Amino acid sequence: MRIATCLALGLLAAAPVLAADDYPAMLGYLTQSRVDGNAFTGASGAIAINVAAGDLNQQANLRAIAVGTHAIADVDVRQSRRRDFATSPDTATAVIAGNTLAGASGIASINQASGAGNASFNAVSLALAQQGIRESDDDSSLSAAFASAGQQHGFEHGGATSNRRVASVESTALQGFEGVLQLNQVAGSGNDTGNTLAMSIQAGP
Repeated sequence: MRIATCLALGLLAAAPVLAADDYPAMLGYLTQSRVDGNAFTGASGAIAINVAAGDLNQQANLRAIAVGTHAIADVDVRQSRRRDFATSPDTATAVIAGNTLAGASGIASINQASGAGNASFNAVSLALAQQGIRESDDDSSLSAAFASAGQQHGFEHGGATSNRRVASVESTALQGFEGVLQLNQVAGSGNDTGNTLAMSIQAGP
């Protein structure tokens, strides 16, 4: 089991030419998830990205936003699996490259997985409450934001592991992004990852 997220330049080199004797390697089980090019460049607002390669992967993006005199936002995430069986890939790669999300802004939640039996989630809860009665000093005009997550994970892969695993964000990606960025990036099998963010704001009189 391994989770890896890193920033690197040119981390993925060109694949070597396989000789005739390496033909069996070409028949291996390969999984690759990749976000590249100008994907989401300059995008703004609520951005949700789920990318998976392999078997039995779970992903989710959830947002709750409430605005009002009395505002409450609540997010509750629960993922569950039982008695899953799958073959772990010989090579698993998860890469974010190019100009992905360059110059973007807002709330960006990314779940990227390559492998088998991985569970990922993102949760954002925002509440903005306007002050109802200026003379009031009680809690009636306050905002409340709650975010919780629970996972039950029972993936079984029979002891098999990937021979090569790469999880990377290249240096050209995400440049100039402004706002809230959530990233779960997994290459492997049987991993659980998650992000939560809860914010409560009370506007002034």
